[in-house]
Amino acid sequence: MTTQTSTAHETYYVPEKSKMAVMATIGLVLSIFGAASLMNDMTFGEPGADSNSSLILYAGLFVFGATLFTWFRQAIRENIAGMNSAQLKKSYVLGMGWFIFSEVMFFAAFFGALFYVRNLVGPWLAGEGDGGRMNHLLWEGFQFSWPMMQTPQEAVGGAGSQLVANNGTFTSAHKSMAFAEAHAWYAWLPLWNTIILLSSSVTVHIAHMGLLDNNRRKFNLWLGLTVLLGIVFIVLQAAEYYEAYAHFGLTLNSGIYGSTFFMLTGFHGFHVAMGTFMLGVQLYRSVRAGHFTADDHFGFEGSSWYWHFVDVVWVFLFLFVYIL
Repeated sequence: MTTQTSTAHETYYVPEKSKMAVMATIGLVLSIFGAASLMNDMTFGEPGADSNSSLILYAGLFVFGATLFTWFRQAIRENIAGMNSAQLKKSYVLGMGWFIFSEVMFFAAFFGALFYVRNLVGPWLAGEGDGGRMNHLLWEGFQFSWPMMQTPQEAVGGAGSQLVANNGTFTSAHKSMAFAEAHAWYAWLPLWNTIILLSSSVTVHIAHMGLLDNNRRKFNLWLGLTVLLGIVFIVLQAAEYYEAYAHFGLTLNSGIYGSTFFMLTGFHGFHVAMGTFMLGVQLYRSVRAGHFTADDHFGFEGSSWYWHFVDVVWVFLFLFVYIL
């Protein structure tokens, strides 16, 4: 089987018509709409009222997942059949690079929102600088500190006394997730998750080195360990969320602190789950079908880029959400 490598005759690549991009977009839009509606129902929904939010979310995830499965299976088969030219392979590299760049901008927006609240808006509303003119818009005696452990609804006397509260219930957390409030460093889950993710960057790199050396056994072993570390991270993240809800009173309804905490850690956790799944697929392909060689393994390489990106994001998240 011969794979095209020459680019002398190629000037521009035009992909065949496909509905995959449209279907993936539909699935992603449904998933985001369903998730947003579900979170809104948790805060403002009537108790016991029927809601289709979860159904929309699951339907969107199914459409999105099925589309990606079909799309990637087609791309893998085309590559194995030798249909991918050198230029097309280069387009995959550029596409993955732009995708990761878009993810960088995605998290930059989230970290920017956190910076804006903590360093600009909060101090302004507390009376710092010219923004002190807005202090009366909140409640008498408002003082800013981070994390905010009192919600506006609690400060003004409960539901019904403020339009922003409306029919929702907002309660402050009893305790934050910061390192300063951990009763023991060795029992602090974010620290262990940091160790796990940083270790997984090392293991996936060792797996890559094994593949470049044509050592299939080494590649499978270290890639399998990376997938296992990703799963452990997700389990510990779930345990942390349980601890936040059950013991710390920290929920999505805990004001700006609860919103930013779950927004940042939740979206990052979703990316870790996606990265673990991607690496798991590459492991299955290697073990089951013997895919990838030292010269042709971009499916794994692209997934490893994504995994390193997720690890770097966690380092910043660990510093700005849990430490500083």
